[in-house]
Amino acid sequence: MTERKAPIRLPMQFRSADSSPLGAITVAGFAVPQTVSLARPRVLGQYALVYLLDGEGSYRDANGWEQNLTAGDLILVFPDLEHIYNPRPGTAWVTTFLCFTGPIFDLWRSAGVLDSRRPVLHREPVDEWSRRIGAVLGPSLQMRAAPPLREIALLQELLAALLTGEGNAAVGEADRRWTQRACGLIEASLDGKLVWAGVARQFGLTAEGFRKRFARLTGHSPARYRVGRLIDRACEMMSETRRNDREIAERLGFCDEFYFSRRFKEITGRSPRAFRRSLALRSGDE
Repeated sequence: MTERKAPIRLPMQFRSADSSPLGAITVAGFAVPQTVSLARPRVLGQYALVYLLDGEGSYRDANGWEQNLTAGDLILVFPDLEHIYNPRPGTAWVTTFLCFTGPIFDLWRSAGVLDSRRPVLHREPVDEWSRRIGAVLGPSLQMRAAPPLREIALLQELLAALLTGEGNAAVGEADRRWTQRACGLIEASLDGKLVWAGVARQFGLTAEGFRKRFARLTGHSPARYRVGRLIDRACEMMSETRRNDREIAERLGFCDEFYFSRRFKEITGRSPRAFRRSLALRSGDE
């Protein structure tokens, strides 16, 4: 059996010696660029929230949670949970973070409000949530803008908003419009070859960034969505014309009729032949 290395335990530099009976914010950083990656998992020894402002990376913990990260993702770190998160290799990311401790947050955890089984959330718009995180401490990390007890109250208010998604209604509408536009562009390409990088550029994204956002908002990849719409088109063609599988496959850009037939069955649960039979039966009933 391979010997398991001990997790890194990071010493923290305390921002202030002041604290309240309910807890304290120990250290914070705003718009911090990071390129150095952790070599192995660590245990932080206190709570933290880490909000990704820009870049991409990954998260993994001892509970088995693994997730790729992108801007707008929020990591909740728990005092005793071994974890590791890093920017994508060879790149940098920018984060805002708060580290905190205290019995009030242990109470939140014991009540299930803070749940280590759900360590990553996604919250947008990034500028707004970054501002709200910063507002807990005021305009300066060097000057305490509020008494420690007030800071803890503000932090609890922030956590409640983050956990419930408060303020995300406008984002939901923006996401709906974004998805509608993306789907429209994909559907407009059904008669020809689609270049994903070209579609992504219309949203100011890379092809991979577009794929990730589309998958997050719709539950499946852009390619899978496009194939589904192609099969819808194939169904229309079968009901309106007498074209065979080879002709339909060529018309819709499938490499051959066998691949078309396989994807058709994956999407509809029936072969093209069975689908045509159902059309004939329906026509006979009419």
